Amino acid sequence: MNKLSSLHEAVASIQPGAHVALPGFAIARCAMAFTHEVIRQGINHLTLSQCVGAMDADILVGAGMADRLIYGGGSLDRFGRLSAVNRGIETGTLAAEEYSSLSVTFRYLAGSLGLPFIPIRSLQGSDLLANLKEHHPDDVATIQDPFTGDDWLALKPLLPDVAIAIVSAADAEGNAQIDGPRWDNLEQARASKRTIVLAQKIISTEEIRKHPDRNVIPGFLVSHVVHVPYAAHPCSLFQAYDYDADHIRLYAEAAQSPEGMRAYLDSYVYGVPDHAAYLAKVGGDELIKKIDADPERGY
Repeated sequence: MNKLSSLHEAVASIQPGAHVALPGFAIARCAMAFTHEVIRQGINHLTLSQCVGAMDADILVGAGMADRLIYGGGSLDRFGRLSAVNRGIETGTLAAEEYSSLSVTFRYLAGSLGLPFIPIRSLQGSDLLANLKEHHPDDVATIQDPFTGDDWLALKPLLPDVAIAIVSAADAEGNAQIDGPRWDNLEQARASKRTIVLAQKIISTEEIRKHPDRNVIPGFLVSHVVHVPYAAHPCSLFQAYDYDADHIRLYAEAAQSPEGMRAYLDSYVYGVPDHAAYLAKVGGDELIKKIDADPERGY
């Protein structure tokens, strides 16, 4: 089944109030083209979940599209903190549930396996767990090991409405390859009702079948396949392109205040009609030459 679509069509399939699982990890493989289109279409009141908070979550929060964030901490790596997320928590406009990154992954794992809960050692004795018990008691519990009698922390599964995947290559049926670290992306896809794939390259199903070891997300989990080269910019995609340090610095500075965030959005999101126009605005062919990955190192 051919699932190729435009980015506009794929994003338009998401309803306001949906739970969206994001793929980013700080400034690596973030779904930036996706978040920009969500903001342009005004799809708001979202719940976001993410193993490690990243730039894609931060800009959605800064644009007022997200009401809730389930995450395992995070940052813009060496470029600073998630200013919009932190501001949302401090002002009370964002309901944030902070776990360890491992425990968020375990919640996806539980959802992917169809489990009603999953036991875990992570979080025990931490302030994170104390805060979760106080503010989100429906998501954590204690169970007794029937074999040893030991008490275990149990977590509720995460079951997003849609997972977003930034992938190295995919075929028209949605079978997708991810080069480099895969993190929790497969668990996200399996736990979610469906997955939207944004691919750097579209390749044939014949080519997909030649390298089964590289295929991470099976097509039956995917509802939309979108060809979006450089979809993670200004973040990186291993073996394809590196992060754009200058633009991340620009964003990090802008995100420190609501006024700066609004100016950034007006220029780089609302001020362009699509991702191709955004890439042209931030540097076009010269930028591409600068960030394209070295074929041996991958960055």
